[in-house]
Amino acid sequence: MAGFADRLAAATAARGPLCVGIDPHPALLSAWDLPVSPAGLARFCERCVAAFSGFAVVKPQVAFFESYGAAGYTVLEHTIAALRSAGVLVLADAKRGDIGSTMAAYAAAWAGDSPLAADAVTASPYLGFGSLTPLLEVAAAHDRGVFVLAATSNPEGRALQQAAAGDGATVAQHVVDAAAAANRAAAGGYVGVVVGATVAEPPDLRDLGGPVLVPGVGAQGGRIETLAGLGGATQLLPAVSRAVLRAGPSIAALRAAGERVRDDAARLG
Repeated sequence: MAGFADRLAAATAARGPLCVGIDPHPALLSAWDLPVSPAGLARFCERCVAAFSGFAVVKPQVAFFESYGAAGYTVLEHTIAALRSAGVLVLADAKRGDIGSTMAAYAAAWAGDSPLAADAVTASPYLGFGSLTPLLEVAAAHDRGVFVLAATSNPEGRALQQAAAGDGATVAQHVVDAAAAANRAAAGGYVGVVVGATVAEPPDLRDLGGPVLVPGVGAQGGRIETLAGLGGATQLLPAVSRAVLRAGPSIAALRAAGERVRDDAARLG
């Protein structure tokens, strides 16, 4: 299997530079006239898979599956398998972060040989970037990607992420620099970072050597047209969820809404 960076580059070249989210929020299930239950969750995801099978990357938000317990995880496993069968790269938005053997267990679940393992997973470095070592090692061994939270869209993150370290650089910049070092060491570009579309002062991304996931487009106020040149990044992957999902439940309407955003993202160059 080709490395994650190569698979991502090929997918976005063929299918457009957009990551579409599957966020089965209870309010969305109700808006689609689906029951807020594992059965409703499964039907929601079936429609999303049908609508998004022609896109490069799809990002299931793990929390909305986890809330149903084992039944929700079963739906997530089936959704991941169905998307990958359609040639879609799956990014599990799990935001895992811990230390030692616990992080190693998360790594096995999301980047190893587990039925939950996706093409890439999001991770939190805020127990120290080094705490992610088990995940990075497992991901590299299985040709998967990791997107590390750096500068997120939520206002609550700014006090920590934009705080200056002893050398004057922000905490977010240190996360980016650590991800860049991991990419240089592996020579594979499999470590990306997450930088929100609404971040006013993004970190310097020029030397990252990996992709940048940019959530916050649409419902959170971020606009595709403002992302060009973000932090000097060379590979942007805008992410949109609710702004597309609100077009449902029609499969054709979902696909059309995603295609409009994808075409806007393609114009970023």
